[in-house]
Formats: sequence, C-alpha cells, structure tokens
Amino acid sequence: MKSEEKKKIITKVAQNIFSKYGLVKTTVDEIAKAARMGKASLYHYFKSKEDIFKEVVEKENRYMKEKIREAIINEDTPQKKMKVYIFKKMEYLKELANIHSALKDDYLEHYAFIEKIREKNTREELFTVREILQEGEDKGFFQINDIELTAFAIVSALKGLEFPWSINISFPEIESNIDKLLEILFNGIVKR
Repeated sequence: MKSEEKKKIITKVAQNIFSKYGLVKTTVDEIAKAARMGKASLYHYFKSKEDIFKEVVEKENRYMKEKIREAIINEDTPQKKMKVYIFKKMEYLKELANIHSALKDDYLEHYAFIEKIREKNTREELFTVREILQEGEDKGFFQINDIELTAFAIVSALKGLEFPWSINISFPEIESNIDKLLEILFNGIVKR
C-alpha cells in the first residue's frame, strides 16, 4: 500500500475517533488499532497525535469550504448567496465535529496550528462575505457605506451564533432563524 493511501486511512479512522472523544481523550494506540497498524508504523506517517488532528481538521475545513463555495455558486442573487453561505456553514459545522472543535474549544488555544487554522478560517470567511456584499453592491441590490466593516460585523455575529446553533437547534429552526436575521440585515430595523 502506498504511503498516501496509508495516511488517508489513518486520517479517516482518526477523524471518527477524534469526533467521538476529542483531541485530549484520544490516544495514538486507539488510532493505530483502528487503522490496523502498529503504533510505530503510525509514527512513520505522523509525528504525533496533534499532527494527525491537524491533518483531520485541515481536511474537514477544505471539505466545508469547497461545499460552501459550490452552494454559493449555484445561487443567482447576493441575498440567496448570503443565506446559503450561512446555512451551509452551520450545517457543516454541525456535521464536522473536529473542525467545529478546532474553531471553538478554548482548551485547544495553546496549540499553534489551531490558532493558524482559526486565523485562516476567519480570513476566508471575511473574503467570502465581502465578495457577496460587493456583488450585491455592484448589481444594485445593496447600498453599503463600508463593505469591510459590514463583512466583519456579519462574520463576527455568525461566530457568536455558531456554538449555540450547532449544538441546540434543529436545521429547520436554524433556517428559520437565518431567514429572520437576513430580514434584519437586508431591511434593517428602522420603521419606514
């Protein structure tokens, strides 16, 4: 079996184990056993449990970004793109336990690679939201005085909602909440 195939197997089994037990409670022995290899063999492909977790989180993050990007491209208005962006983000965070943990869990803050993933994720989110807002501005759907600040406010608000929504709320309720929040975003709260 090729080296890349072995790494994929290790990553896949580790993804399942990490999603059940988290980084701290998972052991290299458990991963090696699930991958049907010796612990020493596993260390041939990864230096540490943290390296495996990093690989898993990066894999989940790539998958999430790709799926969100595909969903956005299929929409025809900036309003629909914003809705599908928010909904798909919440959907995948609920589905992908390891990236969710990496983005939210305070106990992981001391890992430098987690901080880099969080920073990269925020930059990518700001870029995507800015892109949607700019398209809306260019096509005359939106009138925005400061796209940069608006994108920052939207991304910051979403980060605050990620945890409670991904843990406690069903998808139909999340979609309803997104509709209500977008109503406020697109129409404001000022009585006309």
